Amino acid sequence: MSLLAELAREIMRCQDCDLHRTSTRAVPGEGPENASIVFIGEAPGWNEDQQGRPFVGPAGQFLDQLLASANLPRDKVYITNIVKHRPPSNRDPLPAEIKACERWLDRQLETIKPKIIVTLGRYSMSKFLPSETIGKIHGVARKMDNMVVVPMYHPAAALHQGSLRKTIEADFQKLPQVLAGIEQVEVATPAAQQLSMF
Repeated sequence: MSLLAELAREIMRCQDCDLHRTSTRAVPGEGPENASIVFIGEAPGWNEDQQGRPFVGPAGQFLDQLLASANLPRDKVYITNIVKHRPPSNRDPLPAEIKACERWLDRQLETIKPKIIVTLGRYSMSKFLPSETIGKIHGVARKMDNMVVVPMYHPAAALHQGSLRKTIEADFQKLPQVLAGIEQVEVATPAAQQLSMF
């Protein structure tokens, strides 16, 4: 059994916060252990809670389109969320729930060692860039330690606010270029850590 599969089994048994009481099952994430890119969303929704898979509802269908447009097959990337159980009524995850789940995400990232982390929405962005706002930095790749973080709007944002659809699509179009140029990333001063290509 792979390390990710073992980790998923541990996540399925997790009772570190109350979300396990109100959800059907945990949604650890899916994708290969050697994925170059990890996409991190917010929390499972109703469809994800039923199927035990991330991003399978309407937002997931849009994510599939976005991945295809960037020539990134879904089975070649890893997809997960900040919290692994669905919050009641699809409410936002609470700080204590995010904190309780943090160890799972950290272990997933340690196992996969991705070159790029794409945060989908403000909750996952806050883990890596807590002082930023997504409206200002979406689509801008940043070098952090041994990886590059690219904050993006959550695909669901386009479903609720149609004007964001083109912005999200344009941000995804940058990913192949970021991946291709990952080795040439030069770290500027901490205040200006964006890739030179943007």
